[in-house]
Amino acid sequence: MRVTSELWVHAYLRRVAAAGGFAVVARKGAIEAGSIFIRVDRADRLSLLFVPAPQSAYDEGSGERRWSPLWSGAAMPASDVDERLTREIGFDSDIWIVGVEDRDGRHFLGDLLTS
Repeated sequence: MRVTSELWVHAYLRRVAAAGGFAVVARKGAIEAGSIFIRVDRADRLSLLFVPAPQSAYDEGSGERRWSPLWSGAAMPASDVDERLTREIGFDSDIWIVGVEDRDGRHFLGDLLTS
């Protein structure tokens, strides 16, 4: 069974804080099943964006959420990330956006990240 988006986001915020990072809910989406986008802002003023992974990246029967790095994991100017997120909101108004600020650009997703 998959946990709700809201519960997953709150657990992720705690994970980031426990590891010494800072994270906020930049946009609250659908409580039950909204897609979750993770934006990581680095000290060099570039950002990374992690988007929900395609269904092919999921293990059969696993309820774990997974993410893929956008732009092959390359850091982009904040304006490019803002533009992409604006397009995503236009496509699906129920998305969550979690903003992470970490000097080293850590995403705190661990093994939930696909390549």
